[in-house]
Amino acid sequence: MKIVGISGSNVGTKTKTAMNYVEAILKEKYSEVEFELIDLAEYEMVFSDGRNYWEYEGDTKYVSEKIMAADALIIGTPTFQASIPASLKNLFDLLPVNAFRDKVVSMIGTAGTPKHFLMLEQQLKPILAYMKATIVPTYVFIEEKDFYRNKIINEDILFRIERLVEDTIMFSDVFEEMRKKKDDEYGF
Repeated sequence: MKIVGISGSNVGTKTKTAMNYVEAILKEKYSEVEFELIDLAEYEMVFSDGRNYWEYEGDTKYVSEKIMAADALIIGTPTFQASIPASLKNLFDLLPVNAFRDKVVSMIGTAGTPKHFLMLEQQLKPILAYMKATIVPTYVFIEEKDFYRNKIINEDILFRIERLVEDTIMFSDVFEEMRKKKDDEYGF
């Protein structure tokens, strides 16, 4: 199974910190999973201009192809102006409308205030659903007070991240079984 983690901003550290915890859990408990963390701050992505994702070059092509080849995604995003950052939206715009079909997608959101706890539900989930993702129903919301010196200090948040990783693996396994059963039923 291939899982791609996305740290969906080109600035800041909190979302990347949360995604580093995801990576550590996967390496420790699910070593059979092939995992790659894509931190958008480390890539030079061009703005979407309507081309097919494979027609781009450089970092844009690399990131897009990694996402398209993944079986599952764990998307981490900060909250900017009560929504996802432009860097993450641009990434979605680079991909085809069916990019997440047959992919399990889970979400982690970070924000400076608890006022934005519904951002994932109201902003990110509709985009993922539109792009045909199988969305893990639970997600993790982490606010400013849960961090200290680039570490997550809230034990409940750490537990919930671990559970989200587990749920992502389990949903992916079940989804794969369903797909095989359907293929067998229809003779594919």
